[in-house]
Amino acid sequence: MEYELKTPLTDGDISKLHVGDTVYLTGRIYTARDSAHKRIIESGAPMDLDGVVLFHAGPIISEEDGGYKIVAVGPTTSMRMNPYEADVLDMGVKAVIGKGGMDDNTQEALVRNNAVFLTAVGGCAALYVNSINRVESVEWLDLGMPEAIWELNVERFGPLIVTMDSKDNNLYKR
Repeated sequence: MEYELKTPLTDGDISKLHVGDTVYLTGRIYTARDSAHKRIIESGAPMDLDGVVLFHAGPIISEEDGGYKIVAVGPTTSMRMNPYEADVLDMGVKAVIGKGGMDDNTQEALVRNNAVFLTAVGGCAALYVNSINRVESVEWLDLGMPEAIWELNVERFGPLIVTMDSKDNNLYKR
């Protein structure tokens, strides 16, 4: 099945998703890599995480006219976030976008929190950037541009494939 979902995501949005489904997102998504995940756990998130979509990505950013422009944004390897992801999912995150799958601890947290892991195709950074309307905000720039949390306003961001669902199914294990 193919779904077009608006963020923030709800339990109803997630409950209808199954591994193999294609998803497109409209609304806001947030980039977060290793350092951001660690700080979220240690200090709390700079935004309300209920229904949020986190994108494991370190975007290439340019500064223009007093603001920021995304040049390219593609998924980074998600397994690097394994030490943190279950705890972050327990804080209300409904979807994680990345590549390469995640561990059993994360799978259990997806089931426990009615959340999903969405795979973004590696090598499609230029394609994904076309779905970004603008950068809404940035948090934690002290971590560096790739590690900061970038709030992105997106329209029909995808295609994304449900590879780990809330029903304990995992395409990587098949």
